[in-house]
Amino acid sequence: MTRPPAYELDLPHVYSGKVRDIYDADNGNYLMVTSDRISAFDVVMNQTVPNKGRVLMAMSSFWFQHLSQTMPSHLISTNIDDFPPAAQVPEIEGRSMLVRKAEMLPIECIVRGYITGSAWKQYLLDGTMNGMPLPDGLQESDQLPEPVFTPSTKAEDGLHDENISYEQAEEIIGSELAEEVRQKSIELYKAGASHALERGIIIADTKFEMGYVDGELVIADEMLTPDSSRFWPEADWQPGTTPPSFDKQPVRDYLDGLSWDKAPPPPELPPDVISESSKRYQEGYERITGQLLAEWPGAGDSL
Repeated sequence: MTRPPAYELDLPHVYSGKVRDIYDADNGNYLMVTSDRISAFDVVMNQTVPNKGRVLMAMSSFWFQHLSQTMPSHLISTNIDDFPPAAQVPEIEGRSMLVRKAEMLPIECIVRGYITGSAWKQYLLDGTMNGMPLPDGLQESDQLPEPVFTPSTKAEDGLHDENISYEQAEEIIGSELAEEVRQKSIELYKAGASHALERGIIIADTKFEMGYVDGELVIADEMLTPDSSRFWPEADWQPGTTPPSFDKQPVRDYLDGLSWDKAPPPPELPPDVISESSKRYQEGYERITGQLLAEWPGAGDSL
């Protein structure tokens, strides 16, 4: 399923997901624009979260550059002066990037450093995580002995990704590529988690997207953002509990308190829930990067 883009540009519209709009920028490139749309339980809300798109773009740009020696990315530029003339508009400044088209892998590259989310639910059922046995006696949010690569399928928009075993990933993309992807994913996670921990933030888990550009395996889409990762304040982390996170947790918490059946149409979000979510996204970015969001291009725009 695709949806109308948040911004009308005089470029061929390729696809719109829950958050990102993709346009053909010619010359083998795409223009990716990150909106302020927010989804929960795979449903896009009617309201937007101010500055969310800028945070996701600024955060990805930071990590693409910071970890470029570990793995290259598809990023060409986030400067609108480098975009095609039709895309040099103030409305998308700070929330867009020009990228090389990539042949994407058909799996999600997930790394878990702590047991939480769907991994915790599976562990409670049978003591395993993606088919791998884990030690007895783990508590929710416990740190795992070593980060673990736990791939998943890529579901159609509106559906849930499905956790798969490493062996299933090998069947899908081949054993040699699966091993390369596993090693690179863990290496990226370790480097990113180490940087974040120095700034008081735990990256509990994350999801990478990888693909090929001119025969080279690269990171694509987004990288170590609040939408693709769980960021916990180190000071609030306690095994046996669910720490607060720098993302849309206020939205999920509010919706969990309703009798909503988690299917469209979504309920309206109160202003305080939207405001608190926006603050959490911004705080996570500023703590990890050491930079102010106000200094990133596009301040004041939201859609």
